[in-house]
Amino acid sequence: MIQPIIDEAVIDRLRSLINGAKNVVLTCHLSPDGDAIGSTLALCHVLHRLGKNAAVVTPDMVPKALNFLPFMRDVVVFTKNELRARHLVEHAHLIFCLDFNSIHRIDKLGEVVMQQRVPRVLIDHHLNPQPVFDVSISFPELSSTCELVYRVLLQLRMLNLIDRYAAQCLYTGMMTDTGNFTYSCENPELYEIQASLMRRHIDKQWLFKMAMNTFSADSLRLQGYALSEKMEVLADQGAALITLTQDELKRFNYRKGDTEGLVNKPLAIPGVRWVAFFRQDPEYIKVSCRSQGDFSVDAICHDYFNGGGHTNAAGGEFYGTMEQAVEIFHRIVGTGGDAPADQAGDT
Repeated sequence: MIQPIIDEAVIDRLRSLINGAKNVVLTCHLSPDGDAIGSTLALCHVLHRLGKNAAVVTPDMVPKALNFLPFMRDVVVFTKNELRARHLVEHAHLIFCLDFNSIHRIDKLGEVVMQQRVPRVLIDHHLNPQPVFDVSISFPELSSTCELVYRVLLQLRMLNLIDRYAAQCLYTGMMTDTGNFTYSCENPELYEIQASLMRRHIDKQWLFKMAMNTFSADSLRLQGYALSEKMEVLADQGAALITLTQDELKRFNYRKGDTEGLVNKPLAIPGVRWVAFFRQDPEYIKVSCRSQGDFSVDAICHDYFNGGGHTNAAGGEFYGTMEQAVEIFHRIVGTGGDAPADQAGDT
């Protein structure tokens, strides 16, 4: 039995907002992963089935590895079609913000969203949500935003609107945010939700293959190079670091999504409690961190890399050189986190 966890007053407010809205926009964070795009696509489809004019607007391109999900062809990308994206947001009666806790996580799209005098609804599982949402449904203890969307629909009494296509999206997000149900999945109710989605005739083996076990040749070569040549293991500190520069990414014809899952691999090494992965993007260094047990990478990303997340999975951005980012990492593991303020990036 899946227990309701959302305050009924919040559910009543959300139900009223949905009933009163004709045009709805849903968005998610930059570089959407399976949970971000899965939750937005699933909820968008449910709203379509309710008779709403609903559209997904992403701040940037979705990795092509997720193109197997239904409805991807309908996604409007702000960086690719800004006029269309602006039109949708400016004519929305309701905006859903899924899988991010702060407006800066949707980059320039955030400015457009904040300019609209319409209700904004947050559905998210990250820590410390920004207080700019009219309805905030935030449960960091849950496995994924997709799980939370399911629970929202449960309490709205709309589970009947989850068909096979929406179930595929929700299952993909739950699967990818838990490493195929290997972490962040201690709550037995998660498996009741999984079973409910499977009853909608999804092919979970196919979804796993497409979402987590399909790589291009260039992606495999890049990850192999990263592990063999760019992984630094600090055994005494229980840490590992992987770095990839722009030149190295170009050498392997990098495309968005090619390094997905790379940060998790060093955790297989006995004694490694946490891993940092620094990828040099054009405007900043993308930081991804993973850990095991009670070691919090959320605190590291919050304090040093303009980010945050969960205890065992967090990320951020560093505005500086790769050398400076690496120096901060070594200071964190060597001195317990006393990195100098002038090298910790903008906070």
